[in-house]
Amino acid sequence: MRLPAVALAMGVIAWAFAAACSNPLGPQYEYEEQLYLRVDGAATVVVDSSIAALVALSGVALDASSGGRTDRAEVRRLFESAGCPVANVGQSWRRKNRRFVSVRMETDDVRTLSTCGLLSWSTYALDPIETGLRYRQTVGASTAGDPGPVNWDGSELVGFKLHLPSRISFHNVKLLATGENGAVERGNILTWEQRLADRRAGTPIEMVAEMEATSILYTTLWMFAGAIAAAAAVVALLVWLTVRSGRAAAKNFEGPRART
Repeated sequence: MRLPAVALAMGVIAWAFAAACSNPLGPQYEYEEQLYLRVDGAATVVVDSSIAALVALSGVALDASSGGRTDRAEVRRLFESAGCPVANVGQSWRRKNRRFVSVRMETDDVRTLSTCGLLSWSTYALDPIETGLRYRQTVGASTAGDPGPVNWDGSELVGFKLHLPSRISFHNVKLLATGENGAVERGNILTWEQRLADRRAGTPIEMVAEMEATSILYTTLWMFAGAIAAAAAVVALLVWLTVRSGRAAAKNFEGPRART
């Protein structure tokens, strides 16, 4: 199996696990983009958003009312008609009497994501540097839409999560509440946050991260293969020693009988 295929499978598994086992104590985003990057530039993007936020930020023509029906086929059509490489539209859910939907997209080149109309507020760059790779994403103004009356109270958050494939050497994440540098979460995840009101106003976000050029998955696979080879060598040695010991014991046992 080729490594990119394994990496893609791992990314999809991580997306499914995160969707099924989200941390109830962590921030709940009204709109969230998760980007799973690979060292070859390919990426999987997952957008989890309330229908109301999707309308407000992207101007799509969807019914954002709390009593409306979420048509997954219509959501897919809207994304695809905007030039987005849709792979799957997940089951919808409700939170705080608002309807949410999840859309997964895949691309062989992260830099092409801005051609997707619903992601065109961002520019993407992935460049080689002396220490590895530098990823840069600038999120600009949204495409304003009118979702109608929504029970927002001003505390709603927007999140941009970056899942990186290798060890992170630099990032510019800052915590929304304190302005201090944010820590790298488990799984090499970086999160940039913004108030929904600021995102609607077009306040820009500059996302920068530098990483090694060798995938953690690639290194792990080689370590795993090495461990298997080492274990096989130990087993082979033990078998050889056991057989040799058995032969020596049999020879010592047969020797006296031959002299009688």
